[in-house]
Amino acid sequence: MTSTINSAEFRANNLKTTLVLGVIAVVLAILPWALGHFFESGNSWLRAVDFALLYIMLALGLNIVVGYAGLLDLGYIAFYAVGAYTFALLNSPHLQAVIPEWLFQPNFFVMMLIAAFVAGVFGVLLGSPTLKLRGDYLAIVTLGFGEIIRIFMNNLDRPINITNGPQGINNIPAVQFAGYDLGRPIEFLGVSFEKIHLYYYLILAMCFFIIFVSMRLQRSRIGRAWVAIREDEIAANAMGINTRNVKLLAFAMGASFGGVAGALFASFQGFVSPESFTLMESIMVLAMVVLGGMGNIPGVILGAVIVSITPEILRDVINPLQQALVGRKVVDPENLRMLIFGLAMIVIMLVRPAGLWPSKQRRAELAPKTKTISQQENDSLQDAERNHD
Repeated sequence: MTSTINSAEFRANNLKTTLVLGVIAVVLAILPWALGHFFESGNSWLRAVDFALLYIMLALGLNIVVGYAGLLDLGYIAFYAVGAYTFALLNSPHLQAVIPEWLFQPNFFVMMLIAAFVAGVFGVLLGSPTLKLRGDYLAIVTLGFGEIIRIFMNNLDRPINITNGPQGINNIPAVQFAGYDLGRPIEFLGVSFEKIHLYYYLILAMCFFIIFVSMRLQRSRIGRAWVAIREDEIAANAMGINTRNVKLLAFAMGASFGGVAGALFASFQGFVSPESFTLMESIMVLAMVVLGGMGNIPGVILGAVIVSITPEILRDVINPLQQALVGRKVVDPENLRMLIFGLAMIVIMLVRPAGLWPSKQRRAELAPKTKTISQQENDSLQDAERNHD
């Protein structure tokens, strides 16, 4: 009888999950056309959604390092830069004369693997000397690493011009996929798909792949080993977990996610420069993870969407509101965004320290049932007093 009830509940939960996923898939499929229908600046909103998807990929990569392994990384944007510059150097005419022909403008999937591998190597280079560090010391070292990468990109234009310095690399071609150039409109079933629509579906597909990999990692032995290190590294080592290799794998895996996102960013923009990879970007990605809920994939996705879409909402709301009330623009939406964002982070950390959508384990750690424990202690004291009397 119990097994029959459990199987019925399992089927009902599966049906509910399938329906929810189906609705989400339909909404995401028609989203570009819905934005164009409801907003005059539909393409600018779609561009904001494209960047939100890239931030989701970055936040999921950082979630491996910070959320699962408990390693505070303030230089994560460096891997984003490595992926972007790897794509730019192998696809733009900038170094075409010195790059072997077989390596120039590789296949899309090969390019994604190269970007992920190169970024992963840089992740291992960061992780190797920091294995003994934790907390504030690790944060300072990773912050320095992120700034070193940005400064290198800014100065590698002499004596040999590799990155073109602060001017950046332009003329980066669009992705060639299945014989189609995503930089040009494509007709399909009588519908014209512009570049921004094509990149939306490409980045969305890669984002789903990253989410799938993150979910599989979370439920794997490696994911459980990361969590064990986060909770107590000494105990994890005593239980036979090779903490050195597992921590290096966390850095490498998180960095590879950033490298893939960076490659897509370079292709989408057609231009990369060191200005896109500042410390503020690292802090924003970290804020997405903390705001949404460290260690919880849906929470991280929620945090990334909120932080990345908020500036567009403020830009469309604040400027007309200021014009209507004052007759001119008094406050720049970007500055107001940082003010609101800072206040929101303070409030959320006070009210919901585990984030907007924390994992069950994280919620239990930060909000234990103290009332129950206190009540049990009081009951025990009262029983002891009665026995004493």
